[in-house]
Amino acid sequence: MRSLRSALAVQAGLAVLIGVVEIVLCANSSLRPIWLHMLVTATGLIYVAAGTIAWLRRPSNRIGSIIVVGGFCWLIVGLESTVDESLSCLSMIAITTPFAVMIHLLHAFPSGRLRSKLSHRTVVSAYAVALVLQLPNFLFDPRMSPDGVLAICASPVLADFGEWIQRIGGITVMVITIVVMRARLRQATHEQRRVLAPLYLYGTAALLLVPLAPDMFMPLFGLSMVPVTTIQILVFAGLPVVFALAVLRGGFARTSEIQELGLWLGAAERPPLEQALAQTLGDESLRLVYWSNERKRYVDADGLRLDVPRIAAHRAAVEVEMAGRRVGAIVYDPTLNDDPELVRAAGRVVAIAVDHERLTAELRASRRALKISRERIVEAADSERRRIARDLHDGLQAELVALALNAQQIAGQRSAMPDVREAATKLRSGIDATASQLRQLVYAIMPAALIERGLSAAVEDLVDRMPIPTRLQQDRMPRRLPDRVERVAYFVIAEALANAVKHARATKLCVRLTLREDDLIIEVTDDGVGGALAGAGLGLRGIADRVDVVGGRLHVSSPAGDGTTVNVEIPCVLS
Repeated sequence: MRSLRSALAVQAGLAVLIGVVEIVLCANSSLRPIWLHMLVTATGLIYVAAGTIAWLRRPSNRIGSIIVVGGFCWLIVGLESTVDESLSCLSMIAITTPFAVMIHLLHAFPSGRLRSKLSHRTVVSAYAVALVLQLPNFLFDPRMSPDGVLAICASPVLADFGEWIQRIGGITVMVITIVVMRARLRQATHEQRRVLAPLYLYGTAALLLVPLAPDMFMPLFGLSMVPVTTIQILVFAGLPVVFALAVLRGGFARTSEIQELGLWLGAAERPPLEQALAQTLGDESLRLVYWSNERKRYVDADGLRLDVPRIAAHRAAVEVEMAGRRVGAIVYDPTLNDDPELVRAAGRVVAIAVDHERLTAELRASRRALKISRERIVEAADSERRRIARDLHDGLQAELVALALNAQQIAGQRSAMPDVREAATKLRSGIDATASQLRQLVYAIMPAALIERGLSAAVEDLVDRMPIPTRLQQDRMPRRLPDRVERVAYFVIAEALANAVKHARATKLCVRLTLREDDLIIEVTDDGVGGALAGAGLGLRGIADRVDVVGGRLHVSSPAGDGTTVNVEIPCVLS
């Protein structure tokens, strides 16, 4: 949309520049009054302005582009009395093109597209009459072009014959156009006739004014050619305004747009549904919401709850139904679309697509709920890990320490029997071994280094404890990361190392941590036998589950006989 606005702005600026230059070039002409030159130029600018507005508000409607073409035709016509011979000749050749543009507008309204072969042929004939049949006037009559530049010979007979053929062609095109307009009026509904009738009446009057005005007004009212030409130009100047208003306002104006909306459904490349509706109905503030049967409320495209009455305050909403079921609603600005039936018609056209997007929104909501549920489960599991580790450390481990001290006191008593002191010493050794195993268990459940000093320190401690030579590389790692990221990253590394020790038959391991943009990259490699498959074992499946919960990505490369590489990317946005 932004690129279209830029292009239309350049187009409008070019038209204004041409108009200014044209007035300057015509200022020294004595063939016509300067105000008549300015009127022709103003007419061209009116066409360009009206067409640009219609084009911008209805990008898929071609009426605006046709009006703009008509505007530039008028600007070319305005060069007729310039001091430059080439520009003047160009103007004389294009002097009847506004007639062809008017025929084109009448046949193409309201969508800007020609709907029948008859309309196609008529419009092509109109441009041929305006351009091709205009040439004999200059080729055989030196008086029709400046200094006879375009004339190849002076033949009044051929010039008159060419003018007669052009008149016959123009009248034929006009008659066919009137017949087509009358047929369309008969087929139109009452509401459509309210727009079509005045538009076609104005167009017919303008068509008839082209050939009849000189022969009717000049002898009847004794007018000269200047006022007659002025009347013709003024009538033509109103056409773009009338057509632009008919495209932008009125029920029939958007009927064809709604028909084009149906074509959107079958397009290979198409804009989002909400954008297509906004363009069709000319309301950029339009919102499309979806009805959730499960939650009995409206949701947005992501499945998030919406309060439609609050959204629709000072606005209007029309429900979209399919087979008697409510599937969504269109919230729009009633000042831009004063007829809710048009919005309902657009909703009926895209009801299937709305239902499809409704199901997609519900699926997204379900996936979001599942993700939140899994996050809660992981968070609850980690909380339980911390509780168990704390209870073991503060409870059972403290009791074992107390028992070890008691055993040491018994073993140190000189009054005790030697066998008693020996048994107490063995008991102290057993208690110490049990306490050591308990500390390892507590560390495996939730290492204190992870909680107190962060991921880097915990991984360093983990690497130092490995029974296989293990190298740690850390690139651009801050001291602390978000708690959830640190927990997931630590247990991913611990599980990957444990798998390598148990199954890979590796002789060396490597752990690499890198913070790249908003992702924490973890890479654990070994030189073992390879052949590991993501999700095949409990260890890798547990890694995949943890990574998926935080929206990360897991990739396992394990060619047979060439070691295993576990690569994990975890979203990590630092505040």
